[in-house]
Amino acid sequence: MLLAVMYLIYMSLGLPDSLLGAGWPVMQAELGVPSSYAGYVFMAISFMTIISALLSPSIIRKVHTKWIVVYSILLTIIGILGFSFSRHFYMLILWAIPYGLGAGAIDAAVNHYIANHYSGSVMNFLHCFYGLGAIISPNIMALALRRATWHEGYRWTSFIQFGILLVCILSLPLWRKGNGSGDDRNKLEGVATLRETLRVPGVLPTLAAFFAYCSCEATCYVWTSSYFADTRPELSKDTVASFGALIFFGLMVGRVISGLITNRLGDRCTIRWGIVVELAGIILVALPGVHYVVTAVGFGLIGTGMGPVFPGIQHMAPVNFPKRFSAAVIGLQMAAAYVGSTFMPMVFGHLQLLSGIRIMPFYLLLFALLNLGLLELAYLMIRRRENRP
Repeated sequence: MLLAVMYLIYMSLGLPDSLLGAGWPVMQAELGVPSSYAGYVFMAISFMTIISALLSPSIIRKVHTKWIVVYSILLTIIGILGFSFSRHFYMLILWAIPYGLGAGAIDAAVNHYIANHYSGSVMNFLHCFYGLGAIISPNIMALALRRATWHEGYRWTSFIQFGILLVCILSLPLWRKGNGSGDDRNKLEGVATLRETLRVPGVLPTLAAFFAYCSCEATCYVWTSSYFADTRPELSKDTVASFGALIFFGLMVGRVISGLITNRLGDRCTIRWGIVVELAGIILVALPGVHYVVTAVGFGLIGTGMGPVFPGIQHMAPVNFPKRFSAAVIGLQMAAAYVGSTFMPMVFGHLQLLSGIRIMPFYLLLFALLNLGLLELAYLMIRRRENRP
């Protein structure tokens, strides 16, 4: 029963992440700001997430995970509702504070719990539900743009989040019956500091790989709909908004597939194959003069290839690094991920103003190759550390 609740928690993590990208082509016109300003909103959300992710080891040590979940979801509801009432751009920045704070601690806490208690397949299937949540919300936004306004897209999503919050509150007694996070707090006694963790061979390239991965992923979150809006003017607004779900649909498919094969192939092999599929998708998006369906398939493949990367790296943390470092490693990974999410969509926003949005597949290619190279470097350093007498 507790694992079933975890699936809902992961879905709640995905719900807010794709709303901005899906609604932004309409939002920026109504708010009267340049398209590149989406990067500033995403940066504000991600910056607050970085703070809560870095604080997560000490929060997990002091606060039961069930309460981290409840308060974090409540914060995201406040942020989403705030977005729904925003009539000026600066209001989005203000509401980004609770919006972002709600994500970091719950992400790190739940990922640490799953990595220590369950298999790689379970980790992938749980992250698949993150993708499900992220698919649902762009379609909610598309429906809102067709029937009402983008404000309603945020408001309707907050109602779903509130329903998940009620389930989490009702399930609080389950945490006492299962492998509750009280066990996790005991395991975190004597946990390594962030400074100690950064000195462990393999940690730094793993963090850099996470940065590269999330730079690519977040750029797709924010700019996929805008890519179709700028390159395919014949498409309707609601169709363009619904295409914001392509990456998330791909993530969900990729995580279902990796959930089925990870226990047999292992995390490293699954991640390698995923990045190969991601590169194939980027090539399809870059092809000139093709039908928009080919481009849509390309974005779907990009998401499918990225699917196993995030949960695979997180699940390997307790295996790649000594137990006392795993919580700090996962917290640092989340922080590195959100640094990429914070700055690189904004950087792309400025680049596409100068060069046009058609540079997007080449921008994605750079980070996909960096991700692959840095992970291979981390594996090499880990092997050398483990073979050291």
